[in-house]
Amino acid sequence: MSYRIADHPIEPLFLERRSPRAFDGSELAESYLFSLIEAARWAPSAYNYQPWRFLYARRGDENWQDFLDLLVPFNAEWAQNASALIFVLSDTLLQRDAQGKASPLRTHSLDTGAAWAQLALQAVRLGLHARGMAGVDFERARDVLNVPERFHIEMAVAIGRETDPESLPEHLHKKSEETIRKPLSDIAFSGRFPLAG
Repeated sequence: MSYRIADHPIEPLFLERRSPRAFDGSELAESYLFSLIEAARWAPSAYNYQPWRFLYARRGDENWQDFLDLLVPFNAEWAQNASALIFVLSDTLLQRDAQGKASPLRTHSLDTGAAWAQLALQAVRLGLHARGMAGVDFERARDVLNVPERFHIEMAVAIGRETDPESLPEHLHKKSEETIRKPLSDIAFSGRFPLAG
């Protein structure tokens, strides 16, 4: 249950989206997984290039243990109870057709971040939560998942139905508490970036 309060009016969905670590270990229907990825697919991107790619494993399938083993031990400890794991990649090169010359795509991470956010919001609508993770063995992930060099591995995501945080090992209880946000005055400025004072 979230007790977040916004300082300005926003859609409740943004406050309902959270990043829990306590998942119930239930299976996730493929249709739910594809709804999440479909929501991500409709994110905006520069040139409509859609640089995002999603590699996924559902709990118990032939890829599950490989995906779980690519997480740092801290994340694997709680993510083992997720229903699905996704690795989010972005194409760093803009290439409109197979014959065309590829050029660097400056917005690959930004655009893919927008897609990830839409996936996370769709999860809430389905009664799920998605937690992004940077705690990944990125070098091994590139090898194990056959990721071409032009693609940047952005993050991993654990998806599942939230359960009681008390189900987590004791050392993770405090880490399950609500997070707060910086005030707008720290992140939004009229005109130029403020000088350090």
